[in-house]
Amino acid sequence: MSNREVEGKKSSLFMKMLDFVERTGNKLPHPFMIFVYLAAIVILLSWVISFFDVAVVHPGTGEEVAIQNMLSVEGLDYMLSSMLTNFTGFQPLGLVLVMMFGIGLAQKVGLIETFMKKTILHAPKRLVTFVIVGTGVIGNLASDAAFVIIPPLAAMVFYALKRHPLAGMAAGFAGVGAGFTANFIIAGTDALLSGISTEVVQTINADLAVSPIDNWYFMSVSVLMLMLIGTWITEKIIEPRLGTFDPQHADKEVVGQKLEQPSAAEISGLKRAGVGAVIYIIFVAVTVVPENGILRGVDGSIVPSPFLTNIIPLTLFFFLIVAVCYGTTVGVIKKSSDVPELMGQAMKDMSSFIVLIFAAAQFIAYFNWSNIGIYIAVTGAELLQDLNFTGLGVIVGFILLAAVLNLFIFSGSAQWALMAPIFIPMFVLLEYNPAFVQLAYRIADSSTNIITPMNPYVPMILAFMKRYDHRAGFGTMFSIMLPYSLIFLTIWIIMFILWTISGLPIGPGVTANL
Repeated sequence: MSNREVEGKKSSLFMKMLDFVERTGNKLPHPFMIFVYLAAIVILLSWVISFFDVAVVHPGTGEEVAIQNMLSVEGLDYMLSSMLTNFTGFQPLGLVLVMMFGIGLAQKVGLIETFMKKTILHAPKRLVTFVIVGTGVIGNLASDAAFVIIPPLAAMVFYALKRHPLAGMAAGFAGVGAGFTANFIIAGTDALLSGISTEVVQTINADLAVSPIDNWYFMSVSVLMLMLIGTWITEKIIEPRLGTFDPQHADKEVVGQKLEQPSAAEISGLKRAGVGAVIYIIFVAVTVVPENGILRGVDGSIVPSPFLTNIIPLTLFFFLIVAVCYGTTVGVIKKSSDVPELMGQAMKDMSSFIVLIFAAAQFIAYFNWSNIGIYIAVTGAELLQDLNFTGLGVIVGFILLAAVLNLFIFSGSAQWALMAPIFIPMFVLLEYNPAFVQLAYRIADSSTNIITPMNPYVPMILAFMKRYDHRAGFGTMFSIMLPYSLIFLTIWIIMFILWTISGLPIGPGVTANL
């Protein structure tokens, strides 16, 4: 059998797998409805199990806990009386919305887009790939906007440098998609996931909580890892595979397109935003660095301290300051009332998140009140202990499971809201820190973002690709992105294992075990 026939069979098998994922994923309901159906399942399941007098010993209190029937008088009263507090008291809601006041304003005034353009367009030629991947990773601050801005801009930069534009687009998409959860800066993702984790873990132990900075050390180093590995994949695997770019298969408009440099006003805005950022950082440093700093702990410590526990408000003020500095310079903000109006526009973009959170909050609350979550966690942990499967291997298995599930459920917050109620309590009973479990999930969730047909930006990226090569299809795209996904996941798991074995903290004062 020839090599071409073998490659054709492999390609055909891979495409069949992708077709299966796409068909299955398309049959799944909207994430909101998934939580509604799951809540209904919990209600019915609690009713059925309640007939069998099932009970376990609560690991936190030592008391025997029975499955509570949600179709009882008490259960129906709970569902009705707790509906509003389940929603308004849900940890991620306030955290994410407050973060988006600042980040959303920075996005609406154009600061984040200009920063990304400036960074990529002025990178030294030999570092262009490195900078594109890095800008994509850090660009997750702009949330979905990064998917729209960075890949096409990266393609244009590569074309201008007489390199294959699809390779540039792949590097940008890999940074934005597969690196979505990593950053040097505390982002909305940190607030969202940690809020869900805290909501869940406190059903086991009210003294435990996960803060937005608990994965910060690991994720900061991950940015550098993704930049280095992403550059190597692009230049050693993707570009040689694509070969020389043939413009005859591209749109004439794209071939003749010129890169738009940031305007003088935008550059000036960036400089003023930078000055504002430096002044603010110095101000915060004055409250933290000195031993008697007002944001240090009672005993002068940084871990824990008011500085760390209030990182979300501090981050909010940072983005508000740099956004106002930039916005007033470029003329987007002309009067004080423009600031709340732009923040309001940013909140409109969060409407779908708010609706999703309402359903997710009810599901998690029902899951906890019925005690089904505790039952699964205790019995699952006991089973793993009986099988002597409690080491790093079980966490790696969890990463692989989450990576596969991510092919079908693209929303990271929705998937974590589904998995956290089951796996966080289970792993906490095995003495793993909930922040450590959350970190494992983040690795999985990011790695396969770029190869799932459920990613709503995949069709958009494919449309961009077709502008440079009319022959490109889903097969072209996924064959280009698959090396990033598999290699990122592999290296990330290895890094995760080595980090854990070394006993290094994954965040300030946070290690793998409780």
